[in-house]
Amino acid sequence: MNIATWLCYAVGYVFITSGIMKLLVPDMRARFYNLDIPYPETTLFLVAVIEIGCGALIACGMYMKKATIPLLVIMAGAIILDKLPKLLTEGVLSFAFQARLDIVVIILLLLLYRHVPGKTF
Repeated sequence: MNIATWLCYAVGYVFITSGIMKLLVPDMRARFYNLDIPYPETTLFLVAVIEIGCGALIACGMYMKKATIPLLVIMAGAIILDKLPKLLTEGVLSFAFQARLDIVVIILLLLLYRHVPGKTF
């Protein structure tokens, strides 16, 4: 097994578990309501389904370019809506700490998009 396969498993795992948590954990619902976005319940559901579906595609090594793009958009949204306000209120160090995993996942998604072609049917 090569490193790209392990990378697909790791990124897929992150998004599948994140999506499932959004559907099952009440605290996640509260976080979406606190973001002051329109239709937070619907947005939460769509984000969870996209994370689970695209995470599964990545874990299976399929449709890599099509699966990474929506996840990159979700991660950018997470940084802009959830983490960026912390930069403005709590400072650079707090922002860097709280956004660290988001930034790492964005880098991994970009690596997958650029270097792993993925299987198609």
